[in-house]
Amino acid sequence: MVEATWGKDTKTPPIEWRMSASLEDVPRGAEDVAEVTSLEGAVRAWRALDPAHQSAATLTLERAIQLDGVSLTTFTGNSIAALVEKLPD
Repeated sequence: MVEATWGKDTKTPPIEWRMSASLEDVPRGAEDVAEVTSLEGAVRAWRALDPAHQSAATLTLERAIQLDGVSLTTFTGNSIAALVEKLPD
């Protein structure tokens, strides 16, 4: 019989950084146009924004990820910072 284990890895399984993601509510030139890119690219782009635009941003994922035991498809404002901490090197 195998004993189940519950640890940090079960609350946040590996993130598929190559899935599509849309970074919205940030200025791109004279317009606010959503950028569709990889999740990794979107999180890195969010990290480069000034604090006011980081707070206004919305990140929508192609499919849900599990972060700290919660399944999410959308991150808003500074909650995107939780993903910055998980970015691959």
